[in-house]
Amino acid sequence: MVERMSEQIKFSQNPVVLLHGWGLNHQVWSQLVLALPAELTIHTPDLPGFGLSPCPVSYDIDSVLAQLAEQIPDQSTVVGWSLGGLLAIALASRYPDKVKKLGLIASSPCFMAKDNWPGMESRVMQQFAGQLQRDLALTVERFLAIQAMGSSTARQDIKPLKQAVLSLALPSATALQGGLELLATLDLRQEFAALTQPVFSILGRLDSLVPVAIAPLLQNLRPDLQIGILPKASHAPFISHQQEFISLLQPHLSA
Repeated sequence: MVERMSEQIKFSQNPVVLLHGWGLNHQVWSQLVLALPAELTIHTPDLPGFGLSPCPVSYDIDSVLAQLAEQIPDQSTVVGWSLGGLLAIALASRYPDKVKKLGLIASSPCFMAKDNWPGMESRVMQQFAGQLQRDLALTVERFLAIQAMGSSTARQDIKPLKQAVLSLALPSATALQGGLELLATLDLRQEFAALTQPVFSILGRLDSLVPVAIAPLLQNLRPDLQIGILPKASHAPFISHQQEFISLLQPHLSA
């Protein structure tokens, strides 16, 4: 059962919250929600400034989290994909009453490559930031293509991502630029290691944005971390390999 922004969400038992990634909106979850058990109470809020969610005046982590926290029931299992996962880590750290369990899909506490930490090269992020100034729609489309790179079903994978983007108005330049800056600047490895909630992670072995090489490093930060790796998936495993993805996800939602 999918509920959005109703008073009932405050009282639902074991709520599940799915947070989408950069440039997209809640519609990216539509097929996954239909495939999950009907008895789950699933919430799919838009990240601030994306989809139907208003954009904060200042797109900083404090403003984004405060707005996001208002849409999330207490004691939720919060599952974040890509940028949504980064924000979910911060939410679990700063709003612990909101997050009973944390799940990361193709996400990392630090998206940028650093010493002994694989991630995106700064030049790639700078290119996206520069492109945003020239053509919002084209930049988002190129980013979607990168998310499917490596997957044997890349062309099919991009279609639902594009449909999700086009189903609602394109995010504002402020939200897109602000989201990129959060990806480029946030390093939440210490916060991630210190979380008191149970955490699980699902990665795609062919992911070019969140390299699977981070798996042992995440495990070092949290020895109790449960990690599932989909061998043929890229950055959007819930689209490209839905059934295999659900088989990894569902045990964490029913526990």
